[in-house]
Amino acid sequence: MKPPNRLRDDAAALQDDLVRLRRDLHRHPEIGLHLPRTQRAVLDELSGLGLEITPGRSLSSVTAVLRGGRPGEADPGGEPAPAVLLRADMDALPITELTGLDHASQVDGAMHACGHDLHTAMLVGAARLLSAHRDALAGDVVFMFQPGEEGWNGAARMIEEGVLDAAGPRVSSAYGMHVRSYGAPAGLFRSRPGPLMASMAELRVTVRGVGGHASMPHLSRDPVTVAAEIVTSLQTMVTRRFDVFDPVVVTVGFINAGTTSNTIPDTATINATVRTFSPANQTRLPGEVTRLCLHIAEAYGLTAEVDYIEGYPVTVNDEEQYEFARTVVSEVLGADRFVPMASPVSAAEDFSEVLGEVPGCYLILDASAADDPATAPINHSPRAVFDDGVLSDGALVHAELAIRALRRHAERRSPATSRGSVPGEVA
Repeated sequence: MKPPNRLRDDAAALQDDLVRLRRDLHRHPEIGLHLPRTQRAVLDELSGLGLEITPGRSLSSVTAVLRGGRPGEADPGGEPAPAVLLRADMDALPITELTGLDHASQVDGAMHACGHDLHTAMLVGAARLLSAHRDALAGDVVFMFQPGEEGWNGAARMIEEGVLDAAGPRVSSAYGMHVRSYGAPAGLFRSRPGPLMASMAELRVTVRGVGGHASMPHLSRDPVTVAAEIVTSLQTMVTRRFDVFDPVVVTVGFINAGTTSNTIPDTATINATVRTFSPANQTRLPGEVTRLCLHIAEAYGLTAEVDYIEGYPVTVNDEEQYEFARTVVSEVLGADRFVPMASPVSAAEDFSEVLGEVPGCYLILDASAADDPATAPINHSPRAVFDDGVLSDGALVHAELAIRALRRHAERRSPATSRGSVPGEVA
């Protein structure tokens, strides 16, 4: 039996209110960097908690700083108190919802199909918990409520606007979590040290030839056959030029050429998504892809234009911070609630921008509401459904990560000031 823990009990008491907030956000999804209604809802929920709040200048973000209540412990030598960051993304997707839920989206063409409404509610819950227990904080907490994760790189914009330095000194570590609607029963946390999620880039290739009558291809320069060879050669390249144990994924999702069967067009267009799992491959791949496309076109007397558009970098968990987060989840919820991941996942995430600046850990939280999670619709599906039952545990883990991380930072700066039998635990 776990010992009494006021923080855990307080988190459980927040559950109904977090469900209310999450479902309100779900009914009113907003897309991109500008989420005025969502920002207003978050500001309303944080009102009265004693936070230092800064709305974003170029996007509808919310940065909130909670000052800890143990300055003597956090600041034994006159140094600024340490700070940690907790993050939630808030934006939805341009998807028409097909779940049929009572709280389904009321906005045509927009849906919280990736669970960011849960992320926002959980971080609001953490802010409430930590505000109520600020006397347990040996430093400060920065709450990062971020728009524009779905392809807009809102994390980088918030970093430019100073979120990592919002408490004064740069945050010492950063934590976030992402729900998923499929794969395993709700309530399991999982992660891994090192690469957790892939980098993302977009490849756009335009092959330029000379059009003509399809019955006389020798009098033309056919871009369709060259485009087809590029597609197959990209697949060969990733298995022959890159280590199979440091994989690269190139998937062509769009090909466009011509208007009729008996005409050779002037151009053919290819669009692909590119994923890598190491910074080294992310750096190397643009040159390899560009060279291959240009040389194949040249071999047939055609030309190609290649645009390689970099997206998010690899999401890399600091090994020490991963072990710390694993320990926190195991101690707070039980060892059976944490599952180490053997392999990274090929989705991309702009929390990678934060983890590229400061050490930290990103967690996956299973939140499938299906009887059989193995066959449940996945994130980004118009039928994706999430279990609200994970909200209080998500808020609790956020809060415990902050409390214990600040205690660790304070202890490392001045071990003699440490006190308390269980670092960070609220009895």
